Amino acid sequence: MATDEFAELLCRLRQKAGRTQDEQADAINAVSGRPTITRREINRYEHGQNIPTNHTVAHIAVSCGLPPEYLQREAAAARARRRNARRQEEEQDDVKRRTLLGSAVVGAGAAVEPWERLAHALSRGGKIDAEAAAALVDRAGDLHVREGHLTALQLQGEVEAHLDAITAALPRAGEHERALTIAAGETAALAGWVAWDLGDHARARSYYEITTDCAKAAGHPPLRALARAYASYGTPDPEKAAKTLIEAAHEVRGPGNATAAAWVHGRLAEEAASTGDESYALRALDRARTAYDFADHTGEQAWVRFMTPYRLDALALSVYGLLGRPELAETASHAVDRLGRELPEAGVVVLGDLASALLRGGDLDQGVYVSRQFADATESRLTTMGKTRAQAVATQLPDRERELARHLQRFAA
Repeated sequence: MATDEFAELLCRLRQKAGRTQDEQADAINAVSGRPTITRREINRYEHGQNIPTNHTVAHIAVSCGLPPEYLQREAAAARARRRNARRQEEEQDDVKRRTLLGSAVVGAGAAVEPWERLAHALSRGGKIDAEAAAALVDRAGDLHVREGHLTALQLQGEVEAHLDAITAALPRAGEHERALTIAAGETAALAGWVAWDLGDHARARSYYEITTDCAKAAGHPPLRALARAYASYGTPDPEKAAKTLIEAAHEVRGPGNATAAAWVHGRLAEEAASTGDESYALRALDRARTAYDFADHTGEQAWVRFMTPYRLDALALSVYGLLGRPELAETASHAVDRLGRELPEAGVVVLGDLASALLRGGDLDQGVYVSRQFADATESRLTTMGKTRAQAVATQLPDRERELARHLQRFAA
């Protein structure tokens, strides 16, 4: 059942045309001249799970005998309703958070910024039950997963609210103090990443510094690796970024850190490839894959949940693309097969790297299809890394896809 006026409109238009969802997809593809829309996507549109991009809306309109401008206006109104609803939810969450915390952060009230309040809480002791501690730890991991599906602006409020919740709990942590300190560091590192994505680099550095403080307080080196690996994205010099990542790699050695090691070595491979150091990049990528193969993906740190097989594929594609390696096309094809029906739900980074790899490898039809999926994802959750990949994909699209290229270049601007 549709959950939005625009979704209901799309459903009515299809029914008025006397088409099934499969037939509607065929009709839209006939207008566009490309087999890019599936029944599954029609179903998502009609249930309000996704709003088509403007160029897809235009094709839907033509297939239903309507002026594209009319349906595009309705789509724009639907996007505005979603933005307003999201803002209202964030405001309500903020009120709930403030009510929940109340005076729990007594003594930290003079601290203005979240990392300052956390620094104060690290110096205190107390008691909290195991269930509450586990919920706070799990939430920290969930936020790292949500990073792939939300914009930085959407994620910022959730991350800082959770950091405040952990800060409030730390003085009462008791036997759970170490676990909560680690969760606080994981959350602070993500807050730093979000701040960097929003262009506030000074704020990002402050969060990374408090992450390092949490690592020291908990005796947990992988937290320092997390902060270093995030910070490496904001380092303009690839050689300096590689040095930072080498330091991070030393902090994720040993049992229980394999997934973290896979990410750090994958990032190291990416930076080495950007400097043209092919042999080092390929060795680092091989170490990343080996570490991931031996990882315990359910029993390691909470934050490593974002490091899925798709993320590893994206890193490999980035490395092979930067180096111009022949493995690029085969790896891209394997990544498409691995994602299968989950392709539209993949993160922006994964889709961007996959689209770029397919286009660079010469698989234009598949590359254009994934580029459209990437455009849809980028429209709903634009990030700094998404902008970079939008520009790269736009420059590789064939001439017949000028409209899609311009669409992506608008994101990159």
